[in-house]
Amino acid sequence: MEEPSGPGGIVGFLIWIVQNIAGAFYSAGWAITHPADWLDWSNKESLVRFIYYGGSVEFFFFVLTAFLLLTIIGIWRGQVLWGYVRVVEWFGNSVGRFFAWAGLIMVLQQTMIVFLQRIFLVSEISMGPFGTMFTKDLSWFSEELKLYNAMVVSLCCAYTFIQGGHVRVDLVYGAISRRRKKYIDMFGALFFMVPVLVLTWMYSWFFLWRHLITPKISASDQLDLIMRKATIVKWNVETIGFSPNGFNAYFLFKVLILAFVFMMFLQAMAFFYRNFMELREGEASDDKYLDRDVQTDDGLTHAAQ
Repeated sequence: MEEPSGPGGIVGFLIWIVQNIAGAFYSAGWAITHPADWLDWSNKESLVRFIYYGGSVEFFFFVLTAFLLLTIIGIWRGQVLWGYVRVVEWFGNSVGRFFAWAGLIMVLQQTMIVFLQRIFLVSEISMGPFGTMFTKDLSWFSEELKLYNAMVVSLCCAYTFIQGGHVRVDLVYGAISRRRKKYIDMFGALFFMVPVLVLTWMYSWFFLWRHLITPKISASDQLDLIMRKATIVKWNVETIGFSPNGFNAYFLFKVLILAFVFMMFLQAMAFFYRNFMELREGEASDDKYLDRDVQTDDGLTHAAQ
């Protein structure tokens, strides 16, 4: 939505925000009642409309309004916020624990490549587990290892955050009271994590689609211009590799960026709500419902060895 005309400065900005929040209810109702207008990708107009709204101001205010409503309801009914925290943390833990196995697959595939290339002098690998033969050069499988690494980095980030595994630069945090720690965590989630993730989403959304369709769509394009482009839009999935026979599905890395932002945004809000509820309910609620991996002494010794 365009910024409304009228009083300038802060008043005009606040009016613009209120108008967009009110418009979010209309946008949600329209999306629910007209799914074919943005989900039917066989229709080019539906496709470009989906691309536009996925990184638009309207989508931002839809998400903002949803979390404002959740917060208001959660203040009234605390179990609603705890429910959100439990679902998001379960989701982050489940995805992270599953895709952490990509690290093992990466090691096994690298070992296989070394043996086939250096010992058996094989130049390509053919696989046909479902009746369809898949043949690629050994360099393709070698470059594909980057995808496994990207999976671990992007899809295990929320899991690592939940487990408390991220590095902290602690200058004052360890010496302050519990209450102040909660305030710092809430402030950091709301004013550091969320804005960075929103900007990353808006950039990476159009970054992805510029490598999937032509003509390229820019974040600065207005809806009427994008709709005019719909008549000439066609799929043009990026298949360029770093080497002639190398891995050529680099658009998957761009999908992983969006997956990372989506999961970390949900986790940022869950972190905010968790600290809010722990502050509200007292020390007895610290780490309530928190599912963290437990390392025994034997396990730590084995890992060290």
